Amino acid sequence: MALTTALRDWLLDSDPSLRWQVERDLLGAPPEVWEATRARVTTEGFGAALLARQDADGQWAGGAHFPAGFFDSAEAETPGQPWVATSWSLKDLREWGADPAALDGTAEKLAANCHWEYDDLPFWGGEVDVCINSYTLAAGAWLGLDMSALAQWFVTHRLADGGWNCEAEEGDSTRSSFHSTLNALRGLVAYEQLTGDTSVRDARHGGEEYLLRRRLLYRESTGERVGDFVAHFTYPHRHQYSALTALDHFREASLAEGTEPDPRLADAVALVRAARGPDGAWTQGAPLLGRTWFDVDAPEGEPSRWLTLFGTRVLDWWDAAH
Repeated sequence: MALTTALRDWLLDSDPSLRWQVERDLLGAPPEVWEATRARVTTEGFGAALLARQDADGQWAGGAHFPAGFFDSAEAETPGQPWVATSWSLKDLREWGADPAALDGTAEKLAANCHWEYDDLPFWGGEVDVCINSYTLAAGAWLGLDMSALAQWFVTHRLADGGWNCEAEEGDSTRSSFHSTLNALRGLVAYEQLTGDTSVRDARHGGEEYLLRRRLLYRESTGERVGDFVAHFTYPHRHQYSALTALDHFREASLAEGTEPDPRLADAVALVRAARGPDGAWTQGAPLLGRTWFDVDAPEGEPSRWLTLFGTRVLDWWDAAH
């Protein structure tokens, strides 16, 4: 389904963090066009607003993964979690395409001032949670740090079935999780692209195979759908797995390595295609509960520019190969 003029104009009428990806991935604009738009991420819109909320000590909201004082506050008793602390803010800025030069000095400040809520561990060393470590791995590589030790942590902490699970470190599970595995994969592919270090590629491929054996949707044991979350499309998706976010990862990895889409992605592609509206847009699902700095996408039930970017580029990639 080709972009209509109306859909193209609607997507382009957006924050620079989204617009540059529309220009590059959907419209095939020359580098000088989308790179100029990307350069605006740190001076306009969402990126500039998030940078303005950074603390003088390099953190956001005074904490690593949670705001300062969170566990002693009434907020800890409410559903969801806040999405405003340092790990989430770095993840957003990196994924929006912010120039790391705009965070000059941040890596050093975080090394000096930021510690994980778990055991007060130093920020750049990571902790025991797979998802948190995946965000940290990618953020450190993005800011130019040597993250090779944390990259190897993923190699040694893969489970026997091929993937990862945040609960495994607490002894609560020996089976991999769709959510944890996808977060690990996204962190590993970002690390590889940012550094050129391919020493973790075999581990990443093993994690990808874990999802591919399940065709991104199903239990390997029974063939049943793993849960409603696979069809819950929302942005920001934070840590949550969906068929759309998984396909967006496989697209990125495929383009990076010059490989064709795996045929086992077909059912997930069909699910994403079926969710596309007649106008070519995808609708925002229920947002993940928790405090944010500001809104970056449409309310629930309305057309989502972010989901439409992801869905369109996934289908374009798949269809071009078929």
